[in-house]
Amino acid sequence: MSENETQAEVGTTRRGWTASKVLIAVVLTAVVTFGMTALLVNILERRTESAQPNHNVVELSDTTYDPAVWGQNYPQQYESYLRTEEMGLTVYGGSQPIELTPSETDPRSVGSSSRLEDDPRLRIMWAGYAFAKGYTHARGHEWMLEDQRYTVRVLDFNQPGTCLNCHASMPEVYDELGNGDREAGFDTVNAMTYSEATQHASGPVACIDCHDPDTMSLRITRPAFVTGIAALKASEGIEDYDVNRDATTDEMRSYVCAQCHVEYYFDGDAGNRLTFPWAEGNHIDDIWKYYEEDGHIDFEHEITGASILKAQHPEFEIWSQGVHADAGVSCADCHMSYDRSAAQKVTDHHINSPLFDANASCGTCHSDDAETLVNRVVTLQDRFVVSRNQAFDALVSLIYNIEEGMANGVDEDSLDLAREYQNKASFYLDFVYSENSYGFHAPDYTQSVLIDSMDASRMGELALEGASREDLEASEVTQKYAQDIEDRSDLEFLR
Repeated sequence: MSENETQAEVGTTRRGWTASKVLIAVVLTAVVTFGMTALLVNILERRTESAQPNHNVVELSDTTYDPAVWGQNYPQQYESYLRTEEMGLTVYGGSQPIELTPSETDPRSVGSSSRLEDDPRLRIMWAGYAFAKGYTHARGHEWMLEDQRYTVRVLDFNQPGTCLNCHASMPEVYDELGNGDREAGFDTVNAMTYSEATQHASGPVACIDCHDPDTMSLRITRPAFVTGIAALKASEGIEDYDVNRDATTDEMRSYVCAQCHVEYYFDGDAGNRLTFPWAEGNHIDDIWKYYEEDGHIDFEHEITGASILKAQHPEFEIWSQGVHADAGVSCADCHMSYDRSAAQKVTDHHINSPLFDANASCGTCHSDDAETLVNRVVTLQDRFVVSRNQAFDALVSLIYNIEEGMANGVDEDSLDLAREYQNKASFYLDFVYSENSYGFHAPDYTQSVLIDSMDASRMGELALEGASREDLEASEVTQKYAQDIEDRSDLEFLR
């Protein structure tokens, strides 16, 4: 091959390579351009979705009571809300369905298992009170009204309308009975019998109970909480507190739950008005002090004759004493964790145990895997149950020993003092038993409450043996430490 032919062939090859490179570059440019365009379109779509999180198809107002109507504007939230009918078990919490035989008084075919059968000591603790006759594991929010209507405590006992306040969607009831004035409707409900009040309720808690229909902002609709939180804030030095005006969004994510998940009593002097005992604070010692000064009691114990306070379900009060509350973690953060739907963060309205999806609830803050997180929770609950059982056994022993003392002629002063300690031991134990986290919401605090219960049972036993109130006062050392704790305003030694 001549030199000219060789050069021509090399030139042709180079031109071929150059053409191939140009073609590859064109194709790569097209691919990159297409990808970037698709990415930009996706970002634009997500921004649009985020800026326009819902498409209103119906107009909502303060008289839109049916959650299905709200669901037309918020279908994802409504779909998860419907799942509150589901039942499920964790190691300690939740419930499982049991078959019921429908009757004229109770038409239900499905219910939940009895706590009284799980722990017969409850019948002894509450002897003489309606809870000793009927007390079942709670089902989901969907059943809150139905299960209350047909509980033995309502069917066999005359209950006030006050009971309805936390078991139905109440704005509709308040509006109807108060002619549009919800505070007046609240007072009317409290003054009714339960059988009268429940006729005005159409269903369980719904969207309107927690949301403003115009803005979807969280709001408080229960007058008892409005009054109660104002009293609590006043005890902290904050006057003229209006929760719907002054609470932050993060606070509201707990306050809307605290409208019902609290300790309360019915103030008979105010027409059985639903009242939260928070004027001294919401620590159990503050609540105990409130009741001592108020003189309220719930029932006379059938075995001992003691005047007894019945605790309710103080999830909010116990959560308030825990590390999650201190860290600003709300009820909704764990029990209504966020879910992703395209660019939107949607709150899960299933309202369930965080343990069913520890990654979604706990995993937001904790880096451990789900199994580790669940095991940590269950370990805390195991420890709580051990201490709770010890407190239960101590209380039951005191009750039977008071009964024996009554039969054997122990003097009335000693019996009365023992009954006072029975009341405290019962209330403190009941306070943490009736709270549904099995100690998790505030583990250290809950253990201290159980210790106080056991100590009250111990002192009641000593009272039966003749110890006086003065004999049973705490030692000087104990009193000194207690005073030091009360007086400590900061940790100056760290400075």
